[in-house]
Parts: sequence; structure tokens; C-alpha cells
Amino acid sequence: MSQSLLRYTNILSIVGDIIRVEVPNLSDSNAQARNGDLALIEQNGQAYSLAQIIKLNREEVSLQVFAGTKGLSTDAAVCFLGEPMKAVYSPNILGRIFNGAGEAIDGGPALDQDPRVEIDGPSVNPIRRVLASRMVRTNVPMIDVFNTLVESQKIPIFSVSGEPYNKFLARIAIQAEADVVVFGGMGLIFDDYHFFKTAFEEAGVSSRTVMYTNLASDPTVERLMIADMSLAVAEHFAVEEGKKVLVLLTDMTSYADAMKEIGVAMDKIPANRGYMGDLYSQLARRYEKAADYKGAGSVTILAVTTMPGNDLTHPVPDNTGYITEGQFYLHDGVIDPFGSLSRLKQMVIGKETREDHSQIMNTMIRFYSDSVNAKQKQAMAFELSPYDEKVIRFGDQFIENFMKLDVSMSLEEALDLAWKILADCFSPEETLMKQSLIEKYWPVKSQVAAAAATETAGA
Repeated sequence: MSQSLLRYTNILSIVGDIIRVEVPNLSDSNAQARNGDLALIEQNGQAYSLAQIIKLNREEVSLQVFAGTKGLSTDAAVCFLGEPMKAVYSPNILGRIFNGAGEAIDGGPALDQDPRVEIDGPSVNPIRRVLASRMVRTNVPMIDVFNTLVESQKIPIFSVSGEPYNKFLARIAIQAEADVVVFGGMGLIFDDYHFFKTAFEEAGVSSRTVMYTNLASDPTVERLMIADMSLAVAEHFAVEEGKKVLVLLTDMTSYADAMKEIGVAMDKIPANRGYMGDLYSQLARRYEKAADYKGAGSVTILAVTTMPGNDLTHPVPDNTGYITEGQFYLHDGVIDPFGSLSRLKQMVIGKETREDHSQIMNTMIRFYSDSVNAKQKQAMAFELSPYDEKVIRFGDQFIENFMKLDVSMSLEEALDLAWKILADCFSPEETLMKQSLIEKYWPVKSQVAAAAATETAGA
């Protein structure tokens, strides 16, 4: 009998979704038990669930059970399969929905004969990466104009519970300029799962989308598989087929909470606020999958990270900020231009985009900052100057035309609209922009009106 068919029945403990089983001669590698490999749990002679080896200690093996341990007895048996967790990868997975165990849950055709790829592999060799230089268009002006998303970038959406971050993420999935969108949902309530599924179908983008979902009612262990499966599949689409892949993950705080729960069950010593000491490295290992491959495609990661209590110093957003290349800060139903940052935007602004992009971005933010200050003066009943009144009018138009999440327009349309708003509120001299850009892009009607006003003043 093959060693891989041996069944081990001496289960030492069941804690949460973790079981510990005694494996004689484990140190001699006779049991083919390796960290990260899969095992089959059997009960009453029937297959119960797959499990993954997460710790080897002398003659003791710890496994996390995908289906959870509810109803599992110490009379169960463990059979090591001798291979790591794999995800189905082929063109047939486009338009399909999978759970955290990698099983299709949409009622579609079986994929048993399709090839599979290992998940949670090493990050890409830096020598195979190329410098980010191409924009990912989203048709969201607060991103495209002010915090441009770049291919191979890893960037979170910082938000709090109750904000429409999932609606915003679905919009990006639908509108983004990408060949393949891989969606990973972790700890979703059913309403959110149904919303994403319906939104992709109604927008007609299901044919380029792969969904991996773990509901709040599903086993916690499966939640940890979602990000790895999403990124493994995205990596293969990029490398083997040269696709521009956008990976959307929600919510990484739920992912970190699952790691904490497993860590507690493993008797690990918690660090900051109960999270394990390897939180940073575990998050970084996933985010570093974002890459632009030499001679192939790219993987871009956009991940929701909720901040409990709107606390930016919470361990999950705090560690995330050190790993990623900026953040989109969503609060009060809008993308905050002050709290948001794309550290790679300078790689494409003015190079791949229009020559006026940089000046428009800086000028609009400067005037909006002044409008916030002017509104504070207005709220405190201070006397407003003519300039204050101008920037308040500008701020209202800026919020209405750019910051609201339902606004959708191309980058060029957004830049043209920005010129119109500036011309409506200010004179060309007040913008402090390059004269060559003003002569080229300032709206013609506004130029005529300004010239007429100058002539009248001279007369």
C-alpha cells in the first residue's frame, strides 16, 4: 500500500477549525506530510472535508479543516494527499464563481478535467519585473485625474463599515480597462455576494471576470484561501497569456481577522491587538504578487481595507500602508482628495496622459483646499472675501462633478470639464497655470469674455 493512502486516526485535539493528529515517524518523512500540503478528513468511512497542513511538530501534525469541525469526532481519520492546494486554471474559469475551497458554486459545468495550478507560490523574481509605466483607466475622475492607478500597482481602499466601498469596487470592476478581472470576496454577507454577482452579469462583464467568494457563514479557514487563489490565477493569466489583470479584494481586514482566529486556535502568542506577529509579512506576501512582467502582462491589486472605528493606526491598515503604493481614502460617500495618494501616478501623468494633466490636478486640489478653508470661515460667520466666495462656488462644483461616486467619465472628458469649471469661477491669471496651456485649453467663450472685460476696464 502506498504511504499516501495510509490513514491516521489518533486525533489529539479539535480546537476551532484546527485538528491535531499524531503521526508516528513524522521526523523520518515516512508520512509524506509537508507544510502546506492537503489532507483528506474521513469520518464513518466517508469523505468529510479537505484540510491543509499548517504546522509540523515532532510526531504531531496540525491541520485547518476547510469545511469546519462542526460535527467532526475524534474517531475521524486523516489521509495525506502529498500535494499542495491548487486552483483550476483554464479559459473555462472566466465567468465562473468558486468558493474558498476552489469548488465551482454557480451550477455550471464541472471543471474536474481542467488543469490546476498551485496557489501561494513565491513572489516574482525582481529581474522579471519591469518598471510601471502604463495607466489603468477606471473612468472614475477622482482616480484617473487625481490619483492615477498604474499597472502593477498595489493600492488599498481605506474605508469604514457602512461606506459604499463594495459598490465602488464593483464600479471599478465594470469600468476598468482590463483584460481580466479577478474578484476575491472574503467574509461577505449574502447581500453583498448577490450584489457583485448581479452587477457583473447586468453590466455584461461576466465573460472577463472570475469570482472567488467566501461568505460570512462559510468556514473561516476557507477565507484564507481566497486571496491566494485569486492571485495565483491572476498571475497565470498575466504570465502565460499576456493579459492585463486587475485583482479586486474585499475585505483584507476580514482576511486578517481570519488569520488571527486561526492563530489563537494554534496557541500562537498574539502581538498588537490580538493579531499575530507575522501580520506584516503575511499581507506583504500577497500584495507583492502585483507585478508588470517582462514580455508578458501585468497584475494590479486594488483591495478594500476597512478601518475599525475609523482608526488608521489599527494594525491592518497601519501595516498595509507600509506595503502598498498609496491608498484611496473613502469616507462620507466620496473619495477624499486629501487622504488619497497614488505614489506611482508620476510614472504616467504627462507621459501617457495629456500635457495639461499635472497642472490641472495640482490647480484643482489647491482651489479645493482653499474652498474647504473658506467654508470653515463661513460656518463660523466670518466675513468672506470675493476670493472666498469664488472658491466656495468652485468647491461645490468640484464635489458635484468629480467627488461623487456615481460620476463616470473618461480622463479626457474630466480634464476638459476641469478647464470649464476653472473658467467659470476664476480668471486665467488667478489659476497661476502655464500660459501655453491656458492659450491651448482655456474655453474659447471664457477667453472672449475675459478679453471683453479687459477692454471695458481700459475704456
